Amino acid sequence: MNLSSFDPLWLCIAGAVFGYLIGSLSFAVIVSRLFGLADPRSYGSGNPGATNVLRSGNKGAAILTLVFDALKGYVPVVLALQLGLNEAVVTLVGLGAFLGHLWPVFFKFEGGKGVATAAGVLLGFSPALGGLVLLVWLGMAVVFRYSSLASLSAAVAAPIVQIAGWGFGPLSIGVIVMSALLIWRHEANIRKLLAGQESKLGQKAKPPTPVEPQ
Repeated sequence: MNLSSFDPLWLCIAGAVFGYLIGSLSFAVIVSRLFGLADPRSYGSGNPGATNVLRSGNKGAAILTLVFDALKGYVPVVLALQLGLNEAVVTLVGLGAFLGHLWPVFFKFEGGKGVATAAGVLLGFSPALGGLVLLVWLGMAVVFRYSSLASLSAAVAAPIVQIAGWGFGPLSIGVIVMSALLIWRHEANIRKLLAGQESKLGQKAKPPTPVEPQ
């Protein structure tokens, strides 16, 4: 399909909206419902993501959540590349998918932290880029067994790897924005890590601590 005749501004808007709508599919909630599990927003960290679904004790549901959360970042980006869209539009498609996961319009804007979706977006941008960042995550997860610490390390590494390997451009801005938002979404985890209270990978879930009324 030749999209060169379309207005670049409208292509950017359409790409961002398309990515956002795909990203708004909260597979942690969808998969949990299909498996008859509790809503992942109601236990553990309260985060609708694969790590929290794993705390339910159902590894199959957690794996499916991880795969589909990654695919909803990967597929829109690859589709945009196949359509021959320029780097700015492709970046906005990926960023839109990531933002959809964080604030999903179909699930009352109660989204996850975006680690798997960001990984899918990076793999879509470049398999080499995504693969290198995933190696950082895997290495930290194996050594320390903290998903949050592995995610934070990967978030810091992503823009460094991207700029060092491919130079600065629209893609770099998208990666930097995703990394900054990932770190921000892990604010509570950072506090727990510093206090030595963070849960390790596979640790059984506990209900979220009730918030006392002000």
